[in-house]
Amino acid sequence: MIAKKIKTAGAKKAKSAKAKPKLGVFDEAAHEASAKKLARLEALDAPEATKTEDEPDAAKEAAPASTRANKTKATKPERMSALDAAAKVLQEAGEPMNAREMIEEMAEKGYWTTPGGKTPQATLTSAIAREIATKGKESRFEKSSRGHFAAT
Repeated sequence: MIAKKIKTAGAKKAKSAKAKPKLGVFDEAAHEASAKKLARLEALDAPEATKTEDEPDAAKEAAPASTRANKTKATKPERMSALDAAAKVLQEAGEPMNAREMIEEMAEKGYWTTPGGKTPQATLTSAIAREIATKGKESRFEKSSRGHFAAT
């Protein structure tokens, strides 16, 4: 008879134990780096009242002007959504339009341009239908005929 080699569960455990890092190893450099990061974060979170009057405000002067606290949303121009642009186009037109016509008109007037989607008219049609279904009579749109929408 031929003897077969059988792997035992103990052999598998020994292999997997080699891949795991050893516990209890203290990395002093990593500890110092994390302590420095923690100190910086605590300094940022500390209120200004804890400083004494004798300390110069060198930290304020050395801080860059473009910090997160200084950034506001006002710096970005407010973009109009496709639904808002469609409602504006329908109000201006005064007659029912299909989604393709609305997309062309919105792009022509500069209200909204597609971010590169393949079927923006299908997306707009779906969004308008969803608004009509959810808001009901308070919707900005109404379905005039198949594929055509009018402003309310």
